[in-house]
Amino acid sequence: MDTDVIVVGAGPTGLMLAGELRLGGARVVVVEQLPEPTGQSRGLGFTARAMEVFDQRGLLEGFGPDLETSPQGHFGGILFDYSVLRDGHFGARGIPQSRTEAVLETWARGLGADIQRGWELTGLTDRGDAVEIDVVDGQGGGRRLRASYLVGCDGGRSAVRTMAGFDFPGFPATRRMYLADVVGCAIRPRFLGERNQAGMVMAAPLGEGVDRIIVCPAGDPASERSEQPDFAEVAAAWQGITGEDISGGTADWVSSFTDAARQVSEYRRGRILLAGDAAHIHLPAGGQGLSTGVQDAANLGWKLAATVQGWAPPGLLDTYHGERHPVGSRLLMNTRAQGALYLGGEEHDPLRALFAELIEYDDVKRHLAGVVSGLDIRYDDLGEDGTHPLLGRRLPPRPLDTAAGRITTTGLLHPAQGVLLDLGDDAGVAAVAGAWKDRVLTVTARLGETAPDDALARPEALLVRPDGHVAWAGTGTTGLSEALHRWFGAPVAP
Repeated sequence: MDTDVIVVGAGPTGLMLAGELRLGGARVVVVEQLPEPTGQSRGLGFTARAMEVFDQRGLLEGFGPDLETSPQGHFGGILFDYSVLRDGHFGARGIPQSRTEAVLETWARGLGADIQRGWELTGLTDRGDAVEIDVVDGQGGGRRLRASYLVGCDGGRSAVRTMAGFDFPGFPATRRMYLADVVGCAIRPRFLGERNQAGMVMAAPLGEGVDRIIVCPAGDPASERSEQPDFAEVAAAWQGITGEDISGGTADWVSSFTDAARQVSEYRRGRILLAGDAAHIHLPAGGQGLSTGVQDAANLGWKLAATVQGWAPPGLLDTYHGERHPVGSRLLMNTRAQGALYLGGEEHDPLRALFAELIEYDDVKRHLAGVVSGLDIRYDDLGEDGTHPLLGRRLPPRPLDTAAGRITTTGLLHPAQGVLLDLGDDAGVAAVAGAWKDRVLTVTARLGETAPDDALARPEALLVRPDGHVAWAGTGTTGLSEALHRWFGAPVAP
């Protein structure tokens, strides 16, 4: 084998996955067609759950001290306060995707990931016991690489998905929309969109005389074609909706997208897997695409590393599809709903009015905030009885006091190991987990300041997977050994 895992695509999902695989001890080569990062940024932030994933790996400091979050968010352009959900906020704002990619690439390279830019995938074959790919490198030479597994993280037009024959059902595009960063026009902001019979536009200042605009003409012919528009086409579409002439400006870059919504029917076929936009495409709404891809990578990385390292229990890798496919389905559901609110014409005014009434209720706010932020994700197959509110959910960020000093729950997950968090100083719990000490870190701690109704205050011990989701919670050791076997394989021989 040339490596353990080949990752195709060096966007946020591919780079996150490369780092996760290295933390798990797997060798990884990332193949990226572009010779260098473009510097372009469709996304300008990420959700609260993606922030927690980055925090779990100690990555937030890389974004600098000016990382801004806001409790105020929206659903389909209807404003409401996300802090109604505990630990909730709309997410990080004003972070260009290029900056996120730079942070992740520095991290992944520092862990030893081999990132090859300017390499174009031209063919792949699943041999049953390995995967082989053909690439053309930056000098025009042909290469063949062989690995145990291949993961396509190569975006909405994934070559891996096409070559491997994955089904990609869903809803075709009904309209083509445009995005541009325009210089020298001082465009009036429309943060939540402005619509009329001709379509909908959005605009927001990015600083230094640059405005980000999104143009959604009504009745624009559906197209999923790959060729990009020029600025003249974007300016004409803007004038058709707003009556404003911006053709005298210039654009740093332009792009287009559609409202197509598709999801592969399976995230794994043999030794080939998909993650991020390669597995699901949708209308952009609130930074969910990047954030969901990062979470796909965090879910898959430790499982795939365990598989190539040889300690994965039977069926562990199959749980990637079982856990992430439902999340992708809900992503398509909520973005299609937001699309109806954002892009629908006057016939959708009653729907917008009804949503505005419903969103005044705290229960509705909590539900919608959880859906968009990703904080409501719960993997239903975790745990046996499912009675504890934390089972299957992420470990919430909280301060902990240990013998070595104060640490946060997210800080415990920096090495991407399993964690047995002993909050009751129970020697029996530590004794059971000792047989998995090469894969599970046992930490005895006291919970810091928190509310009396905090779910983390209820159990005396928690077993947490490397992706931050709780796999067991209880008092005493009942069920702990079974959970350790299920998620971390056979114990170390005495």
